[in-house]
Amino acid sequence: MITRFGFARRFFLCVLCVFAVSSNAEEPQAFFPVMAWNSPPNDLAVLKQMRECGLTVAGFVTPATLDNCQAAGLKGIVSDARLSGYDWTNVDPAKARENVAAVIKEVRNHAAVYGYYLRDEPSAGYFKGLATVSDLIKELHPGVWPYINLFPNYATPGQLGTPDYATYLEHFVATCKPPVLSYDHYALYQGGGFNEAYFVNLDQMRAVAVKNGLPFWNIVQSVGCLNFREVTRADLSFEVYTSLAYGARGIAYFTYFSPAVGNFRNGPVDQFGHTTETWNSMRFVNLQVEKLAPTLLRLKSDRVYHLGKVPKGLAGADDKSLLKSAPGNLLVGEFTHDDGTRYVMFVNKDFAANLVLQPQFNKPVKAIQIVSPYSGRLTAFEGEQCWLAPGQGMLLKLTF
Repeated sequence: MITRFGFARRFFLCVLCVFAVSSNAEEPQAFFPVMAWNSPPNDLAVLKQMRECGLTVAGFVTPATLDNCQAAGLKGIVSDARLSGYDWTNVDPAKARENVAAVIKEVRNHAAVYGYYLRDEPSAGYFKGLATVSDLIKELHPGVWPYINLFPNYATPGQLGTPDYATYLEHFVATCKPPVLSYDHYALYQGGGFNEAYFVNLDQMRAVAVKNGLPFWNIVQSVGCLNFREVTRADLSFEVYTSLAYGARGIAYFTYFSPAVGNFRNGPVDQFGHTTETWNSMRFVNLQVEKLAPTLLRLKSDRVYHLGKVPKGLAGADDKSLLKSAPGNLLVGEFTHDDGTRYVMFVNKDFAANLVLQPQFNKPVKAIQIVSPYSGRLTAFEGEQCWLAPGQGMLLKLTF
């Protein structure tokens, strides 16, 4: 099974799109990738339960698992040693072509294929080898993602293989020419702690994505381990909605199945295969994303800023933003719909306190409507509808 435990352990010791693929023929624009960062078993009942949880991508699956993924209504990223089992500093192009061609011949026509797993958290020294295999996948199976997930911004220069994180991102894009960007960042600590570098990382990834015309994914924390806390519903909501406010076009969770090692605690599915309260909270958030997806996938991210507490190095509202002010500790993402209308996503950054959203705009607004996270339909922004729960987001349509 692919795990992410190794880097989390190293971190503890060291520092104590629109890319959319249809999940069914009826709603090709409604598929928003929400993935479990795991290698699930080839078990139809387990896969159906994942789909019930609101996941749309099963994670990293063997070719043999694709049939059950499709039956469960899920996509899968194919994991096979012929794709990922290389010394990435010394890839033989001829052997790689032989291996990649064999895997793609086996699964190319399967409707459940979403991508091919290559590597998690590579050093920049691996990029050239990864590009060799990635280019072969793009040649032999166009339009499918050669999956490579990047380090977070708290990785050390020794891990990155570059002097700084910005150079790491730029080098990756220039070398591997990815169709999608993906990274992970875990910022929720025991005792209620939170690392604001989480917002900086979102800002860094969004900047690279916008510059290169790419969608990006954020892998967020969904299990307690090491000094990271067990997540609440507010935590999961916060992680997902902050990612969406920054324009993310994919969410993945580390992790869905709790590993039977170390002190992993209260993942959505525990070490005995039983669902936990985290599973219910994850489903609640994922089903909201599913209702918002038809609108989200038609939005272009314009700008992002903070109200209340502004993280160091990031932006607040100004005279060029749609929003003038609003009480509370808020994240704001501005968007333009492909029909030209304007949308704003607000996220309550407080993990404990509810607030009443009272936005004041820089120019007169004729009407404000909420895109309901429970129906996907537009509804009036008034009365009880103006309240935001801890960590909750709200997508508003503005009419000027």
